[in-house]
Amino acid sequence: MAPPKVSRSVRKDQFPSVLKALKTTAYYDAGRDNRLVTNIRGLAWSPTGNAIATTVSNYIRIWDPDRTKVAQSLELKSGAPGIVEKVAYCPTHEAVLASTAVDGICRLWDARMPGGVAGASKGTKLSEAKVGDTGLFLTWHPSGTELLVGRKDDVVMSVDVRKLGGSEGALGTGWDLEARQIDPLQGRHGKTQLNEMAFSNSGRELLVTTGHGPVEIYDWPSLDYLHTLTAHNSAAYSVRHSPAGSFIAAGSGDGMVTLWDTTHWHCAHTMMAHTGPVRDLSFSYDGAYIACGSGGDTKESSTGIEISHVDTGERVHTIDTVAPASWIAWHPLRYWLAYAGETGGLRIVGAGSST
Repeated sequence: MAPPKVSRSVRKDQFPSVLKALKTTAYYDAGRDNRLVTNIRGLAWSPTGNAIATTVSNYIRIWDPDRTKVAQSLELKSGAPGIVEKVAYCPTHEAVLASTAVDGICRLWDARMPGGVAGASKGTKLSEAKVGDTGLFLTWHPSGTELLVGRKDDVVMSVDVRKLGGSEGALGTGWDLEARQIDPLQGRHGKTQLNEMAFSNSGRELLVTTGHGPVEIYDWPSLDYLHTLTAHNSAAYSVRHSPAGSFIAAGSGDGMVTLWDTTHWHCAHTMMAHTGPVRDLSFSYDGAYIACGSGGDTKESSTGIEISHVDTGERVHTIDTVAPASWIAWHPLRYWLAYAGETGGLRIVGAGSST
């Protein structure tokens, strides 16, 4: 199979006109255009961008971005009544998807679409592990052999993934999941509210948001405390490492996004992204741009998706939305931007284009 094509990077002065020309495609989780679709609580692109997964109530919906009909999507049902909170694709395996839910179970799924064509299906559950309480977030280690699940009670579980793949790329059935509680993170603030974690690109550091506002950095896997980014005065909700590794971005309840230079460890840019909390961040595939989403269970959330140029911190474009877009994600190889939280479900800006 030929490697997927990567789109050409676009200069800052050209970027607004390029994005304005892109069409927004809607994906409705119903047989008709249902404007009252159940709230999506998370979304994730596959490593190549050939599929995108969303959480809808107690199941997962996987879309081919080129196919908008729900009959052409893949549905994964766990059989449990609880809401699915988050999904994340394995970074080293296109077809493996992890999910966490209010029932306290982390699941691994075979998320392949039969014959390369989407279709109604319950999918295949590869394995599961009990994490003990509602899983609010999850993040894969870059190696694809471990993922962290953050529980509602601010306990973090490490899920060790051992796979015994079959022949000719088959996933096989020998997936073994083992969950263990990791040692409490004791940075400058001691035990704190944990809203999200992210590994650095190398997997040697763990970036941790705190309820106090700073982002704490720990060595992995020793969990030795390394550094604090004094990012915000209110709770930090999101954190990301840029694709090239030059910046760490943090978003918080004060509506601000801070960009930190990882060479000198100073705050390179501070951007007012929203009037409400910044719930989600996403770097474009080339690391040149960052998008910010605002939403969640707060009346202060603002509409629109703000996109800024990373090197300068300048706002270059705003995608208008009729309601807050809580969850956003750039395509891993193109300037396509997926978002959810707006009434009507999943939308992708640029789907089907060569940009």
